[in-house]
Amino acid sequence: MKPTSIEREIFPKMAADNNLFVYALDGYWMDIGQPKDYLVGQKLFLQSLRNNNPDRLAKGENITGDVLIDPSAKVDPTAHLGPNVVIGANVTVGPGQKIYNTTVMEGTKIHGYGLIEGSIIGWQNTVGKWVRINGLTVTAEDVQFKDELYVNGAMVMPHKGLAAHLPNSGTIVM
Repeated sequence: MKPTSIEREIFPKMAADNNLFVYALDGYWMDIGQPKDYLVGQKLFLQSLRNNNPDRLAKGENITGDVLIDPSAKVDPTAHLGPNVVIGANVTVGPGQKIYNTTVMEGTKIHGYGLIEGSIIGWQNTVGKWVRINGLTVTAEDVQFKDELYVNGAMVMPHKGLAAHLPNSGTIVM
């Protein structure tokens, strides 16, 4: 299979067939196909909410900066969130947890007293107590972090249980 350029190969054919259209957007657009770009896009989206619809952002003593929490999420009042955090539907965040520059997707349970920074935590994950996750760690669905782990810059495929530290950035768990 050869690499394909959508701009040079696909769009010209679509235009020749009168199947290429334009849609004007209010606001901004960016490519978020890479995890680091996703987090930049998240930050821009949260800034946009602050400017255009601030009532959607979370407020509270332990909220710093722009934070979006789904109404179905349960966040312990002693957890510290922000800046630049999105908490998905049916997420549970336990006591003493610190989360910033991170997305936590639907159904994840975070037991507390840990730190999650600059990462994308996938659907239905379980994060044990005293876990530190940072360095643009990205997890897929159904990843379990045992208590007291340190994970730095790992990519974790679905349905994995992590029971050992992953201190070296770039580790892929398959």
